Amino acid sequence: MPSTRSTTAPGRSAVRTLLRLWPYVRPARMRWSAAAFVAVLASCTGLVIPLVLKWMVDGPVADRDPQGVWLGALYLLLLGLAEALLFGLRRWLVARPLSHIEAEMRAGLYRHLQRLPVAFHDRWASGQLLSRATTDLMLLRQFLAFPLTFLLVNTVTILVGVVIMLMQDWVLGLVILAPAVPVMVTCFVFERRYAQVARLAQDQVGDLTTVVEESVLGIRIIKGFGRHRSQARAFRELAGTLRGTELRKARLLAAVWGVIVTLPELAIGVALVWGAVRVADGELSAGTLVAFLSTALALRWPIDSIGFLLAMSQEAATATQRYFEVMDEEPESESGPEGAVVTGRADGHAGVAARADGDEGIRFHGVRFRYPDAPPGSPAVLDRIDLHIRPGESMALVGATGSGKTTLTALIPRLHEVTAGRITLDGVDITAMSRARLRSEVAVAFEEPTLFSASVGDNVLMGAGDAAGAPELERALAVAQADFAHALPQGTDTQVGEQGLSLSGGQRQRLALARAVVGSPRFLVLDDPLSALDVHTEAAVEAALRRVLADTTALIVAHRPSTVLLADRVALLSGGRITAVGTHQELLRSNAEYAHLMSGAEADAMPGAQAGAMPGAMTGAMSGAKSGEASGEQEDDR
Repeated sequence: MPSTRSTTAPGRSAVRTLLRLWPYVRPARMRWSAAAFVAVLASCTGLVIPLVLKWMVDGPVADRDPQGVWLGALYLLLLGLAEALLFGLRRWLVARPLSHIEAEMRAGLYRHLQRLPVAFHDRWASGQLLSRATTDLMLLRQFLAFPLTFLLVNTVTILVGVVIMLMQDWVLGLVILAPAVPVMVTCFVFERRYAQVARLAQDQVGDLTTVVEESVLGIRIIKGFGRHRSQARAFRELAGTLRGTELRKARLLAAVWGVIVTLPELAIGVALVWGAVRVADGELSAGTLVAFLSTALALRWPIDSIGFLLAMSQEAATATQRYFEVMDEEPESESGPEGAVVTGRADGHAGVAARADGDEGIRFHGVRFRYPDAPPGSPAVLDRIDLHIRPGESMALVGATGSGKTTLTALIPRLHEVTAGRITLDGVDITAMSRARLRSEVAVAFEEPTLFSASVGDNVLMGAGDAAGAPELERALAVAQADFAHALPQGTDTQVGEQGLSLSGGQRQRLALARAVVGSPRFLVLDDPLSALDVHTEAAVEAALRRVLADTTALIVAHRPSTVLLADRVALLSGGRITAVGTHQELLRSNAEYAHLMSGAEADAMPGAQAGAMPGAMTGAMSGAKSGEASGEQEDDR
């Protein structure tokens, strides 16, 4: 499973990467600053405790004053309570704003994903996007809640602690400071190595998420072909790879912790022995040694946590990189794509001028299309497409598999942008229309119907405006012959489940067709919308669909002759170009490629010997089908 790797420059520092979070943190900067100040105050309160110990040892203890000892104990208790309360206050200050930041970033990512072009979603694995919206944002919240604050708090604590130790005894202070240089070098090396491994681990989590998602959605295929063991092995291999990466992270963290913990401990041991000797020689008071060592021990946690905080910061930096890799992608533009060659006018006056020339309906003007990620120099998928679908006309689009029929239909609602040329609706260039307006006027039904984890009614009414209700729903279900919805346990309120897989393929396709027609669109684009239906259901849907097509301008991708007969005219797409346009009967007589495509389609639909006899009797059979369907329509009217 290929994953989406980093496109960020490898030399970018973690600090520069994390600074990109500032626009999200800025609204909560006052509370975060207050929380940081409270945490620093709490940490410094802890450093006062060694000074109280020094006073107790050199004062009440040396003077054998029990009352002074009890007073010192009270001071220590109050300092401990103050430290605990201050840390609790810090947690309260950051909890609400940080959860708000995470929610805002997640909502922003989701909004941005909806605005990104289809080409982006074609090349990105869904698991990679899911892991960015969940795991990565959780890491960022944890970073803002703990490491970001305590990198500052621990730095201040260490500086204050070192000043206190130097004030107690500068010689012992220099002993404690001796490991500083090797610790800093170790942290620098660790930071660079850990960043690479952390990024790799987070990408592998995305890969693993993709596999789980695909396996759940494709469970019927896995079970149907008995591939559960091979899928389990593939998952285990990916999980093992991730485990190996996590172990590399653990080894790096263990190595840096070994250095960070060992060297300061050795320095404290040397200071203890040397200090004890000096106390015995009378060069140093016992209270001073106790205060010095207590301060050194109080700095153990801030120093020991450096590795842990650096690791979390690096993981947050890679999570930030991954988040902004998506956010930095260019959303769909309201105008035409940059670099596209758009002929003619694309402003609001273009429609008026075009209508004066009678240029209405759907029209392709020299349209050319190449996928954005296609290799340089590769041929265009569609080349110089000129096609006119008159107002109120239905046109069938026919072509061999892979000829670009679905791609051509995707250009009308601007799911993909034309590379050159232009498309007009009633004379108005689609790039001069807002996407919201364009997609409110053009309804689409895809060959592969996609339903959402919602009710039948919600899925169908997704194709209409907010004002649509029960009457529009009933009309659309009737057109699509989807009355089965009323027989479901809760009728049209029945939840269809993820991807609608609780329904049959034909049922999903009929609901998708109902969704396309529910809003009574001016323009209708149907990508082989009846492929999953049986012959009888298809005939009933076609009879009802004819009435809808009479009031709209439609482009219908067709593979079956019965679907072709829904259209007024037919366009043949071959080699990326429209090579013939005419009625079904005209193309059967005049175009050998079209006759071959239709004979193969009809043969696939007929059993045994009848299929073998079909090519020679194509014209007569088609005429019979046409008259038979017309009779059926009259019967329906009666």
